[in-house]
Amino acid sequence: MAKPSRRELVDLLADVNLFSHCSKRERATVARHMETASLPADATLIEEGEEGDALFLIIEGTASVRRSGAEVLAVGPGASFGEMALLDGEPRSATVVATAPVTVAVLGVRMFRTLLREFPEMTFELLAGLAAELRRTRDDLDRVSPSSAST
Repeated sequence: MAKPSRRELVDLLADVNLFSHCSKRERATVARHMETASLPADATLIEEGEEGDALFLIIEGTASVRRSGAEVLAVGPGASFGEMALLDGEPRSATVVATAPVTVAVLGVRMFRTLLREFPEMTFELLAGLAAELRRTRDDLDRVSPSSAST
């Protein structure tokens, strides 16, 4: 697996909900501080119940998202997980296991917080991205159960 270029990371971050409202320059700053790793199939990327300390972005390969041992989602290139850990540090709500060799980009919580201190204007874009994701989730839930609509 080839290591992704910073330009590729910048483009992939545009599709990560948390960073979707950030400018290209801001995403480039984030990408510059991400580490990449190649892991074998069956590697556990995150474990349900463990402390959340990083965001992961799948560059290449596939993984299984599991809750209480049952698969709830299969993910591939462009998928991200762990973004809530950057915001609240709560325990992981799922386990993610590579189902094929994967290349991931990782942004640790310490670097994320450093970026926010150095570039406080990015906070507003991150909040906008988070709000957009909450609205999408609400809309998805409304389609499943229209009687539970909220504003």
